[in-house]
Amino acid sequence: MQHHISDPTSFGVGLQYRLMRGPWLLAQARKRVRRPGGLALTRRMLNALDICASDDVVELTPGLGVSARATLERRPRSYIGIEPSEDAARQVRWFLRGNTRRCLVGRAERTGLPGASASVVYGEAMLTMQTAEQKTAIVAEAARVLRNGGRLGIHELSLKPDNLSPAIQSIIPQALSDAIHMGARPLTGNGWCELLAAQGFRVEKQISVPMRLLNLRRLVRDEGLPRALRIICNAVKTPAVRRSIRAMYATFRRYAQHLCATAIVAVKT
Repeated sequence: MQHHISDPTSFGVGLQYRLMRGPWLLAQARKRVRRPGGLALTRRMLNALDICASDDVVELTPGLGVSARATLERRPRSYIGIEPSEDAARQVRWFLRGNTRRCLVGRAERTGLPGASASVVYGEAMLTMQTAEQKTAIVAEAARVLRNGGRLGIHELSLKPDNLSPAIQSIIPQALSDAIHMGARPLTGNGWCELLAAQGFRVEKQISVPMRLLNLRRLVRDEGLPRALRIICNAVKTPAVRRSIRAMYATFRRYAQHLCATAIVAVKT
């Protein structure tokens, strides 16, 4: 028997688990942190962005708002999240307070925000899923929204090493796409830097860590032991979810030597 999402507020409502996109599946299992480098790399990216009380921050696709909360702890002058889904935006809005903290419905490549209105723009686990044209459009939009000297942060899945053969660079994205049921198009570390440089950014910091999204130790570090146990129970009790997560984990392990997570902070010149 096929299982369907029973919670009407969850992502991917009405989809069969075995066909559900990887991020939606993990959300259904109640996993909050779904960034390739985990919460630790998110924090390192935010530290490198050096967000402070004078900053106007824009976050592209905040998702469940884990990074948004960490950003708000730094008390920026303003925060705006841009989410393509009203349902997702609503999940972020409930913990935003005051008229300088908002989550709007929009697209990362067409935010609708005024030009030069932000000092910091960042997005995580988003560009990897886009085509080359969409990647360029999103980075160009970030450049438009940022003031000169503004900082851009990204946290994405990456291929390694930088001289990885073109053949393997074509095999891995297809394997990832098959496992998570959505397009996955990671670049090498140099590829991400070149993408930003082409839109007028100067890379200031680049950090790479192992990609251990479904690793048990990473799960406990990111979610805490009680929530990690609940996530495991949620997956175990639904066979279709368990099989899909196993397929993702197997793919990540198969190509582990060529996968990592990369965070980059760059300045608009």
